Amino acid sequence: MTLVNRVRRFSAVLAASAMVAMASPAFSQEISDAHLKAAREAVAAIRATDAFDNILPSAAGALKAQLIQKNPDLQEIITSTVDETTLKLAGRRADLEKEAALAYARVFSVEDLNGIAAFYNSGPGKKLLSDGPIVAREVDKAAGIWQRGIARDLAEETGKALDKALEGKSAPAITDPATPTPTPDAAAPAPAPAN
Repeated sequence: MTLVNRVRRFSAVLAASAMVAMASPAFSQEISDAHLKAAREAVAAIRATDAFDNILPSAAGALKAQLIQKNPDLQEIITSTVDETTLKLAGRRADLEKEAALAYARVFSVEDLNGIAAFYNSGPGKKLLSDGPIVAREVDKAAGIWQRGIARDLAEETGKALDKALEGKSAPAITDPATPTPTPDAAAPAPAPAN
């Protein structure tokens, strides 16, 4: 019985792998130099990898702190050695840029990438990149206010409709959805620890 289950699992994994391979032909296609160049320009224009700029400096800082904590008498040599090694590894940032470009090239055509780069290199595109996070925070704040208001109004309108529909019968109590009601578990005192 165990052998049968293993064969079934292996067959299922094999079938799933085949389906994934057939469903994603873009990953197996060769990407031309022109396509990759357009992707690199789009990645640079949208600053797709800027969020990862602090990875190497953060890793270097953490390594310095760890090594200095273990060997405080070697702080000077540890600092200079880690800094020197960090500078040698900085060139590997290009690997991330290439992988990002490949990811974009697999999804977007050369024309799409050229359009993306053109927009984000334009005045409005640069403004969107610089001020977009501020706008997103404001939209998020507005959505929170809207959510609370719509939930309150839904509860009020539903209460009125239930009162009208039930006319004199006891309607279910509707509380403000923004204020969570305590659950029976939350209202009960915590059990004393067993000794």
